[in-house]
Amino acid sequence: MAKIPDATITRIVHYLRALERMEKSGQTRTSSEELARETGVTAFQVRKDLAYFGSYGTRGVGYTVPVLRRELSQILGLGRRWRLAIVGMGRLGQALADFYAWQDGYELVGGFDIDSELIGKKVGPLVIEPVENLPRSVKEKQIDIGILTVPETAAQQTAEMLAEAGVRGILNFAPAVLKLPESVAVENADFMAGLSRLSFFMLNPSWREEMMG
Repeated sequence: MAKIPDATITRIVHYLRALERMEKSGQTRTSSEELARETGVTAFQVRKDLAYFGSYGTRGVGYTVPVLRRELSQILGLGRRWRLAIVGMGRLGQALADFYAWQDGYELVGGFDIDSELIGKKVGPLVIEPVENLPRSVKEKQIDIGILTVPETAAQQTAEMLAEAGVRGILNFAPAVLKLPESVAVENADFMAGLSRLSFFMLNPSWREEMMG
């Protein structure tokens, strides 16, 4: 399979959400033009993105909504349930615990912190554990993904702890560039980078139009 751009994966998520809305409303067929309108890209971009993974539509007929929704869900690994843990149970960690407690396809099974005042506190479905429990809990609870909400100074060490314990995916909210083995997938959720990109595209709208294809 050809190397798939990160931006394509992001757009696949958007297509899936649009298909979920269509299916919920009872719609059974759609087109690249409609998906483009729903997600803010071009019909050519929709077809190009989907072509990385196979051929799902019929010329002149379009896509079957439930079938394409199911295929994209499987591509994104949502056909199984992923087990998550949050490391860093401050305000952001606690807010995420409430959010992830009800997300389909994901099960939040652990929350960890070094603050003795937080340890033992119940947040959402979790009772916060000391970070020392992390290696054992990863194995016992079969944790797949770690959500990192620690300060920048603790991010690398904590990420290494997660990786050494067997976690193979990290969603990183810390403003730090993590250096980990290639076997560990890292997705950075950088708030300030997002704002900076937004301000850039507001000042340079032609760049955004060019990127959207």
